[in-house]
Amino acid sequence: MPATSKAQQKAAGAALAAKRGDEPKSKLKGASKQMEESMTEKQLEEFAHTKRKGLPNKKG
Repeated sequence: MPATSKAQQKAAGAALAAKRGDEPKSKLKGASKQMEESMTEKQLEEFAHTKRKGLPNKKG
């Protein structure tokens, strides 16, 4: 499932980095923290690899 906004795509990228161990989990806030805890690495990859062109800044 692709990300529906640039903010969602960015949060998924941060969560993916933390899940892989590239960034400390303590740096996560808000949505990215919840995404890291509740989603698999494969799901996060799908969100993070969404093309940003044409996406709104925020969902809504």
